[in-house]
Amino acid sequence: MKRFILNLFLLICLTSGLLAQGDLLVNPVRVVFEGAKLNEDINLTNIGSDTAVYVINFQHYKMLEDGNFTPNPVKDSLCADPLLRLFPRKVKLAPEESQTIRLQLRKPLNLTPGEYRSHIYFRAEKTQPKGFDMRPNDSLRMAVRITPVFGISIPVFVQHGDLQVNATLSDINIEAVNDTVSMLKMLINRSGTKSAFGNIIVEYVPEKGAKTEIAKVNGVAVYPEISKRWFSLPLRMTNQMKLSNAKLRIKYTVPGTGTEKIITQADFPLRPVTSNNQTN
Repeated sequence: MKRFILNLFLLICLTSGLLAQGDLLVNPVRVVFEGAKLNEDINLTNIGSDTAVYVINFQHYKMLEDGNFTPNPVKDSLCADPLLRLFPRKVKLAPEESQTIRLQLRKPLNLTPGEYRSHIYFRAEKTQPKGFDMRPNDSLRMAVRITPVFGISIPVFVQHGDLQVNATLSDINIEAVNDTVSMLKMLINRSGTKSAFGNIIVEYVPEKGAKTEIAKVNGVAVYPEISKRWFSLPLRMTNQMKLSNAKLRIKYTVPGTGTEKIITQADFPLRPVTSNNQTN
């Protein structure tokens, strides 16, 4: 069951502010309470063709260094759900119907400074398709029906006090996948008292001429339980980009409108790329 849930677990750190799993659309995909903010509305939309029922509760996960998550059975002192009220806890949505879930923060006066985090888990209840008869036609046969149960999670943060975070990029490398696509790999290092969260932007910088943005991934997070996270993304490499007198500039930036603030950046000189299938 844990493995099944993890296979369906999507982080949030996705790019568009919308997250879909199965027939459920969730907006926003990440909630942060900071300053005087006390309320947040989460919109759920059934984008399927059948009526669906979703049960909503809090879950706890730990981030691993590869960016995946594992359930955290131990509820520690930095869980956010004791500070939050969520209602309703169960919704029934007809096709194309939407409903708002209200999330309220109840912060005690003596709350210790820190970043508190829990995950809101939306789980679809099992439903039997209309017109489906579980009775076998032959008494000697057995009828089996497998019904997938979809779930989707989003993180909720309560940031209290003067929290700081620093990040650097290291261990940058490129590995060829085929003649035109390569995988850019890097290590995001985090230190401080809260999560690192930002966008990864990759620019091609020639020796002469203007730089060009060639890749961008929004919402890349490194949570406080780890100090480093491995991250990779595919790049479409042209013959021009394989020149040795050019470089890639990788930026980790604060998301927002207009010019994005750079958290940290690093340059990677481009060299001729060899295929992984090449024999040494």
